[in-house]
Amino acid sequence: MSRSKVMDRRTALKGVGVAIGLPLLEAMMPSGIFGGSASAEEKKSALAAAGMGGSSSKTPVRLAFVAIPNGMWMDHFTPKTVGPLTDLPPSLKPLEALRGDFSILSGLAQDNARAKGDGPGDHARSAAAFLTGAHPFKTAGSNIKLGISVDQVAAKSIGQQTQLPSLELGCDVGRKAGECDSGYACAYVSNISWADETTPMPKLVDPAAVFERLFGKNTGQFDMARKMAERKSILDYVRDDTKRLEKQVGSADQKKLDEFTTSLRELERRIENNMKNKEAVAPPPGFNRPTGIPKEYSEHLKLMYDMMIVAFQTDCTRVCTFQVASEGSNRSFNFIGVSGAHHELSHHGKKPDNVEAIKKIDHFYMSQFGYFLQRMKAVKEGSGTLLDNCLIMMGSGIGDGDRHNHDDLPILLAGKGGGTVVPGRHVQYPKNTPLCNLFVSMLQRAKVNATRFADSTGPLPQLS
Repeated sequence: MSRSKVMDRRTALKGVGVAIGLPLLEAMMPSGIFGGSASAEEKKSALAAAGMGGSSSKTPVRLAFVAIPNGMWMDHFTPKTVGPLTDLPPSLKPLEALRGDFSILSGLAQDNARAKGDGPGDHARSAAAFLTGAHPFKTAGSNIKLGISVDQVAAKSIGQQTQLPSLELGCDVGRKAGECDSGYACAYVSNISWADETTPMPKLVDPAAVFERLFGKNTGQFDMARKMAERKSILDYVRDDTKRLEKQVGSADQKKLDEFTTSLRELERRIENNMKNKEAVAPPPGFNRPTGIPKEYSEHLKLMYDMMIVAFQTDCTRVCTFQVASEGSNRSFNFIGVSGAHHELSHHGKKPDNVEAIKKIDHFYMSQFGYFLQRMKAVKEGSGTLLDNCLIMMGSGIGDGDRHNHDDLPILLAGKGGGTVVPGRHVQYPKNTPLCNLFVSMLQRAKVNATRFADSTGPLPQLS
């Protein structure tokens, strides 16, 4: 390709019923940035000047929100000192190699998750309010009422720039109707993303379905089951387009394309293996085709995290939510040596055995999240990494699962937001600082025109 002509960032590999978005290539960058004799430092400077570097505010910032159920054992999550993350507490030890890539934000609260006269139902309220900052109308019927969530505010503003305005992921299907928590409808427990007051965004729990959503050019034209029946890889459908592109780009881009297609094929194989595995989880009600849901929870989490990475890497979307389990989840964790179920154990009563079990569960979730961040950091993008160009909030709408408190929440913020955030710290905010202040700050860094959201009082300071 002539370097006088810049390749469109939305260029995709296309075949019958298939479109695969590409990672950021040098050919998509302004001419002259990558001269053959340019040094690494010269390339970095040129990238920043052109607004393509990992430290440039012009680089698209992706937003992700990861929800963990049932709170955490806060003594093992909150660093003992404010400032640089020099000594991580036990639950954060899986992130040791990433201590410069995330911050812990203490003192944040979600006020509308509190009862406010509605009595029991803290799990439903914590999930419902987590990203909306709204108080759910207490009902077990269909007359649910809540509010738009922060991810959908972003999707409405920047979603038209990508194939998918947003992507909603989960590991639990959840019930669509009925009561799930002390008079609250199951919709509140099972969803963290809401398009408006009455419409939760349906989440995908099947990795195969996510794969289809990302790479199917037109709905219904491509599905994993048909591809498997034909004994093909998705890359077979775009082979001709891939060969054409390889001839048009330089050697560095050819290497990047090879790395990308290799990783995509590996992800595809993992999904296929779960679809073939007779021990895989049975399809949830309403599924009318083979499912790629793994039997092993850890593999399910990893696959969904990997789908989020490829969605961001290919610029299919810049907004994603991931509810790793429905709020109040009573999932068993026998596979990590924990007897008993999560929700029951979270009501620990400070009993040593229960507390130790909760610590192990917290450590497991942080290990899986660490896998996600490590993979994000390994993806080179411009002069930085994919993680550098993201803001990823991980946390829960409950602090201590036994107290059901909604202040001093476990909140972690990863990524540099295109150079607009300085990670690697423990920041302590005044008690009951609205969590929605963080959302305003994240929206602004993603170029969403927002000064307020829900009960926010303004952007959250001390992030940059």
